[in-house]
Amino acid sequence: MKKLIVISALTFGAILLGTNNVQAQNTTATTTVNITLNDVISIDAGSTAIGNTVDFNYVTAADYNSDQTITKANSLKVTSTKNFNVKVKAGGANFMNGTNLIPVNVLTIKAATAAGTMGGTKSAVVLSATDQTLVSNAPLGSALTLNLDYTIPAAKSSSSDILGKPAGTYTQTVTYTATAL
Repeated sequence: MKKLIVISALTFGAILLGTNNVQAQNTTATTTVNITLNDVISIDAGSTAIGNTVDFNYVTAADYNSDQTITKANSLKVTSTKNFNVKVKAGGANFMNGTNLIPVNVLTIKAATAAGTMGGTKSAVVLSATDQTLVSNAPLGSALTLNLDYTIPAAKSSSSDILGKPAGTYTQTVTYTATAL
């Protein structure tokens, strides 16, 4: 009987000690994180040059005899992973109203005095149907803004380029292109 009591006590003790014995567990984990980058350049939504208009109105003699400038805030909003250039061109050689024409070179486009957050070298461009550099070597960045001035100088509005043309609205598209360097 003593033997049975000793065996029972040892079994019971082994059970108690076994339940209190904690096995070693992993306390760390390792995960691999990948970041995959692609080169991006984009004229972003929020650019007022997308689907917007610039309206010049010549109503009085004073309008024809003075510079007219229209400033468009956030004309371009560019995101680029590399330095870039911005070029501009007209969709044709003339503003058109039916068969009536005004040459596109009456319009000058340049960065506004408060140009926005886009860096680089900015140039005034007399509009033409060929690409011209508006901003060169702009530094990379996200949502960089460029505010633009559209100007028709008095020298053009008081010349035969505009004077003597039939009344009406003359229209042409202007295209901006951002290109990574």
